[in-house]
Amino acid sequence: MQQFETLLPLIFAAVVIFVLLIISWAVPLRLWIEAVFAGVRVGIGDLVGMRLRKVNPAAVVRPLIAATKAGINLTTRELEAHYLAGGHVDRVVKALISADKANLGLTFVQAAAIDLAGRDVLEAVKVSVNPKVIDTPRVAAMAKDGIQLIATARVTIRANINRLVGGAGEDTILARVGEGIVSTIGSAASHKAVLENPDNISKTVLAKGLDAGTAFEILSIDIADVDVGKNIGAELQTDQAEADKRIAQAKAEERRAMAVAVEQEMKAKVQAMRAHVVRAEAQVPLAIAEAFKSGHLGVMDYARYGNVVADTNMRRAIAGGDAEPKPEG
Repeated sequence: MQQFETLLPLIFAAVVIFVLLIISWAVPLRLWIEAVFAGVRVGIGDLVGMRLRKVNPAAVVRPLIAATKAGINLTTRELEAHYLAGGHVDRVVKALISADKANLGLTFVQAAAIDLAGRDVLEAVKVSVNPKVIDTPRVAAMAKDGIQLIATARVTIRANINRLVGGAGEDTILARVGEGIVSTIGSAASHKAVLENPDNISKTVLAKGLDAGTAFEILSIDIADVDVGKNIGAELQTDQAEADKRIAQAKAEERRAMAVAVEQEMKAKVQAMRAHVVRAEAQVPLAIAEAFKSGHLGVMDYARYGNVVADTNMRRAIAGGDAEPKPEG
């Protein structure tokens, strides 16, 4: 019993310390004092409720203090709801303060919607106040005379607060400007006309209203550089001539192959005819011998046949042909 009475003050002190720790965690007194001295009415019960709803009180109260000092009327309920929705309370409040100083007319509902849409609302307000310059990549296009031109442009844009939710971004602006440059250069009769008046490109492209449906407003389009590229027209003509040449060569090769085939066929026929003649000539001596045996051919007839053969050979020799050998009797 005496030991319990001895430990009782220690237990009581531990309980008191634990309760104080719980109170200091649940009730951020320092933050409440900051709010009171800043003229922001935040009850201790509200701070405790934020803790219970897993809301960081500093992430709500400190932006509320900044908004109140800037003359913007906000409530802890609005900021807490935006925090629970996954928004950036501090960024939204800073954007509201900047927009209020620039007379942009941005409301908390608009700023919260822009922030929850995934856009940097503070950066959007800065771009609305101070326009941003973006450079397009090198855009290659060909004029009607076949000369390629490579152009780069600088686009000055300003954020449109009312179209930030659901509006297209910078990539769409760059793509549309590049398309406009290609179209304008392609409609020019000569590349010299484009080089003489490059401002015609910017005027034509700007007049097309390329910022429609985007989160930005195009203030100006300036052609930064125009370089002369390849002679695409000449290259196309050269490629076409080379293709025509290859087609002609293919057709000529086809005709040559057909001629070679016909020639080989004719040679085969001639050789066959010669073989037939040789076989026929081989039968002549046999026929003469048979005629002698049967008595159908006499000596004088054979002599006259030899004279005819000799005369034929002589005529062939005079004419430049090969003389036939005299047949054997």
